[in-house]
Amino acid sequence: MFVRGLTDKSFSDTQIAAMSMAIFSNGMTPEETVWLTRAMTNSGDTLNWNNIVDSNLVCDKHSTGGVGDKVSLVLAPILAACGLYVPMISGRGLGHTGGTLDKFDSIPGYNTVPDIDTFRKVVKEVGCAIIGQTSNLAPADKKLYSIRDIVGTVESLPLITSSILSKKLASGLRTLVLDVKVGNGSFNTTLEIAQNLANSLVSVAKG
Repeated sequence: MFVRGLTDKSFSDTQIAAMSMAIFSNGMTPEETVWLTRAMTNSGDTLNWNNIVDSNLVCDKHSTGGVGDKVSLVLAPILAACGLYVPMISGRGLGHTGGTLDKFDSIPGYNTVPDIDTFRKVVKEVGCAIIGQTSNLAPADKKLYSIRDIVGTVESLPLITSSILSKKLASGLRTLVLDVKVGNGSFNTTLEIAQNLANSLVSVAKG
């Protein structure tokens, strides 16, 4: 019901903020996080790369974010040059970190929200494309993502986990590499926090 309310706008921003703060304060069980992730993934379209490219070669990488993080900008074309296909759906900045999309938005003419057909075409022809969530891909996460940044629930492990994985699952990946940052320039200020996030991501992805 919560995810449906995110997409059909039956929940106000205030209600969404209250729910995100409740999750931040009380946490979620691994099973609850799995179900939230699945619901957010299925809140819009999910891409299928069969009959477009070799789906076994569709992969991606996601960084959990940190000051100065520019890995995606160089890694996606490197993977494409090696014959892989990288349909990367990225996010904007949260808290004190700059998002991948914020960097691309500074490039004149770069479209971070193309239609799905254009996205597929570019990935097929070039090997990679980095875009943001559209109205069709993980729209529930797009809404919740913006609210989290405002109300200070960015560091919630269940919300980070479901946000990252819902975008990646919606993009139809076969393989995903997770780059979990740690240090004072990231959300994971200690090794323990980073390990907990890494364990959450792997556990929910397998769920």
